Amino acid sequence: MRRSDRLFDAMQILRDGNLHRAKDIAQKLDVSLRTIYRDMDTLVASGVPIEGTRGVGYKISPAVTLPPLTLTPSELEALNLGIAIVAEAADPDLKAAAETLAEKVDAMLPERGIADADSWKFASYPFADAVRGFSHMATLRTAIKARQKLRITYHSKGDRITTRKIRPLHLEYWGRIWSLTAWCETRDAFRVFRVDLIQSADALPELFVDEPGKRLEDHVT
Repeated sequence: MRRSDRLFDAMQILRDGNLHRAKDIAQKLDVSLRTIYRDMDTLVASGVPIEGTRGVGYKISPAVTLPPLTLTPSELEALNLGIAIVAEAADPDLKAAAETLAEKVDAMLPERGIADADSWKFASYPFADAVRGFSHMATLRTAIKARQKLRITYHSKGDRITTRKIRPLHLEYWGRIWSLTAWCETRDAFRVFRVDLIQSADALPELFVDEPGKRLEDHVT
């Protein structure tokens, strides 16, 4: 398994907000305890709001506060996205400004041990990955609100490109990375997709209604 895939899988384990022991996470991902410790340090340094320590456990904290401002997750998402886009600009002054602004924002976040050098990255991903995912955000948000099915092409594990027919249910933001929870009609199961790995997203002329076993609340319970 690629390290990037393992990091994302670890985030999915923590997404329920409960405390998870490193030992249990290691067993689920079939890796060593030391690997999980390194992965947790990487995620924290990447801006994912993880709380916990070795020997106790880890969980994701939903609150993000920037003194003297309190931002909602959507507001922080917009701020992060704007910085990510500007950081890809050709203008060197704007690029430098985006990087220093990122450092200032991270410096004001609740203490999570964010590493200065990696403060605006998800693991090894540069700014460009966040921007790549943004191109699909309008389509995804609209489809979720309209309860409209989508056909997506996705860069799956093992460097495979697959085509899926999905019911988009929920978008989440994980410190520089977006994920889409959906009912995948192709696999007849819930799936969580990294938005930056979606190659294309096309709205289909089909709407869907909530069905027991295929609703968002069925996935999170």
